[in-house]
Amino acid sequence: MPNLSSDDARRPVDREARNTFWLECHQIVLRVGWIFKTETIIMPAVLDAVVDSGILRGLLPVLNRGGQSLPPLFFAGPLARQPVKKWSLVRTSLAMAGCFAALAVAWGPLEARRPDLLAGLFLVLYALFSMTNGLNQLVAAALQGKLVPPGHRGRAMVVSVTVGSAAAIAAALALLGPWLGTPGGFPKIFAATAAFFGVSALIPPLLDEPPDAVAPSATPAGGPVLRLRAAVGDWRRTLVADRALVRLAVVAACFSAVIMLFPHYQAFARDRLGSAIGSLLTWVVVQNAATAAASVVAGPVSDRRGTKVVLGGLVALSALTPLVVTALSLVPREVAVKWFWIVYAPLGLNPISLKLFTNYALELAPSAAEHPRYVSVVGAALAAPFVLSPAVGWAVDAIGFRPVFVAGAAVIAAGAVVAAGLPEPRRR
Repeated sequence: MPNLSSDDARRPVDREARNTFWLECHQIVLRVGWIFKTETIIMPAVLDAVVDSGILRGLLPVLNRGGQSLPPLFFAGPLARQPVKKWSLVRTSLAMAGCFAALAVAWGPLEARRPDLLAGLFLVLYALFSMTNGLNQLVAAALQGKLVPPGHRGRAMVVSVTVGSAAAIAAALALLGPWLGTPGGFPKIFAATAAFFGVSALIPPLLDEPPDAVAPSATPAGGPVLRLRAAVGDWRRTLVADRALVRLAVVAACFSAVIMLFPHYQAFARDRLGSAIGSLLTWVVVQNAATAAASVVAGPVSDRRGTKVVLGGLVALSALTPLVVTALSLVPREVAVKWFWIVYAPLGLNPISLKLFTNYALELAPSAAEHPRYVSVVGAALAAPFVLSPAVGWAVDAIGFRPVFVAGAAVIAAGAVVAAGLPEPRRR
């Protein structure tokens, strides 16, 4: 009997270690695939290769955050009622791979003959990918909240980000660089993205996920309209009941300026500084290296001192990126183009910040059943300001980069001020 009780006591620890390992592996493989489609660099360059328009470039953040944030609002309830969630992670990972596989197949035939049709197809597939990616992130967050304790999530982030960034940088140097410099390289980039996302779908079945005891569904009958009204009522009641969640949503809305501005950085370097396409590789490597370095600090500190402190600091530091670009616009062109890679060092904080928004929402939720709803509410707050993103692109074309970047820095800094008033959930 003593041996049996010892085994029983050890089993949850073994399960936690196993699940943490496989969740880290899933995120590592995703990160390697992600470097081939880096949102801040590669995707805007892909669109600009078809049609160079500030307004269309401004649509990318709308499709990105809108797709990532709005579908999870509707899927949060059904996900919470799923006893086993890992199969949803498989499905969403495969859907992400399918979007880029379709783009890889369509790019060659349409690039020369119908660039207008290719631009439209790219935006449609990018929107579909963003939707499936948002669902993928929601499921991954719910699984992390279920399987990894709060005090270990920072360490898990360090492992997945540092190992994933190192592997991604190696893949970029070996494959992305040569493909960027050759005609017909984009289809290869899309195919590699699809392949890595497809491999990531093979990992979730290895999770040892115990089924949840799920209450019977309270979803109302009567069609999608009534279900939508019920969902909106749930979100409203959640926000009314938790003032800290409202404050977090405000911080997330201010932080969204970071994402609205990033498609315009590479356009600024190309149009105003004359940077070559080969510079994209350097920027991708710098951004991923900065992400890895930031995670080494942010992960342990968030485990020891709480997520709130680290999140507020990262939001404040993120305001540096548009200011750095503005400062480079004031120096001679040959100096600015040589040092433009510096812009992507603070931009490397973005993935860590978004991860910490999720981790903080998980800690703020009063129970595991509320994890999907809290994460989806924060995602919606990140997405809401993106209705202004095309206007930001228009402003870049109409009044120039510099005023837009300075205004964006001010909005991000305001978010850091609001973040200072967030509570520390671990002290409750």
